[in-house]
Amino acid sequence: MATILAIESSCDETSAAICLDGNIISNHIATQSVHEKYGGVVPELASRAHMANIVPVVQAALQTANVEINNIDAVAFTQSPGLIGSLLVGAEFAKSLALALDKPLIAVHHMQAHVIANLIEEPRPSFPFLCLTVSGGHTQIVLCESPLQMRVLGETIDDAAGEAFDKSAKLLGLPYPGGPLIDKYAKEGNGNRFRFPEPQIPELNFSFSGLKTSILYFLQNAGTSLVYKEEFRATEEARAKFIGENLPDICASIQQRIISILLNKLKKAAAQTGIRDICLAGGVSANSGLRNSFTQLGQELGWNTFIPSFQYCTDNAGMIAMTAHYKFIAGEFESLNTTVSARAAW
Repeated sequence: MATILAIESSCDETSAAICLDGNIISNHIATQSVHEKYGGVVPELASRAHMANIVPVVQAALQTANVEINNIDAVAFTQSPGLIGSLLVGAEFAKSLALALDKPLIAVHHMQAHVIANLIEEPRPSFPFLCLTVSGGHTQIVLCESPLQMRVLGETIDDAAGEAFDKSAKLLGLPYPGGPLIDKYAKEGNGNRFRFPEPQIPELNFSFSGLKTSILYFLQNAGTSLVYKEEFRATEEARAKFIGENLPDICASIQQRIISILLNKLKKAAAQTGIRDICLAGGVSANSGLRNSFTQLGQELGWNTFIPSFQYCTDNAGMIAMTAHYKFIAGEFESLNTTVSARAAW
């Protein structure tokens, strides 16, 4: 049996997990509230917080798992993608620990780990399966043929779905992170009240920049038009009044359009490949509207649908540890000279 300590530090959450022979037995996450007043993640502040959090988080993971540091068999870390400063904190800690303990080092791609999150708990999909991976920085449809063999069938050509949620929330005057608040207000609203356009992007790729622009103009015009015209531009007071009176319906309409863009492409991918085991992953998979719509679509089309538990949807070391488990079996180790990357390909 192999005991693996994994570290995740790609953005603003410091996490450590222990995997024992393919089972995640501890998964601790330290969040960073320092970014809330800035309306987004500040890279310098994120890396400083990682340095403060990483030792306590690792100690907590070991303690929960009842594992002594000298008894681990390998150390894993997130190598890419992410904020360079944040990645470096986790990588250098992992390399130092691996060197001190004379243990193998395992580097993990963050997006691959999101897909693998679907293999942490029962029920698990059968290979091959499709995975719609949706986060703040990425939106992809992935064909997974084995734990270490994946192929991206489609991805965003500009902005990610998570960014569309957060930027829309900012336009509505909601605090950061705004995506969960859109989900909250959408439950009280009518998603058919306001109609936003669905981009016509070829094949299985996504685009959300045009949608964000139409939402911007819609709010600037206080609901008068999706196209910017100076004569439609409302006063700041009128815009605030319009948003205040219609917030649940606006949130529901924005969320419904983002979800339809995602699921229409996923439906197309399933039809093209003939695959019926379909997974959801990434931070945005915690969105209740997306989870419900995904499950309902699966029932209508006869899919076997899978969604990780909430703790494995957002950035977490559990998914890093699970991916490292398969890499350990395959003997895929890294030297201490390995480096991190903000945007490395799979």
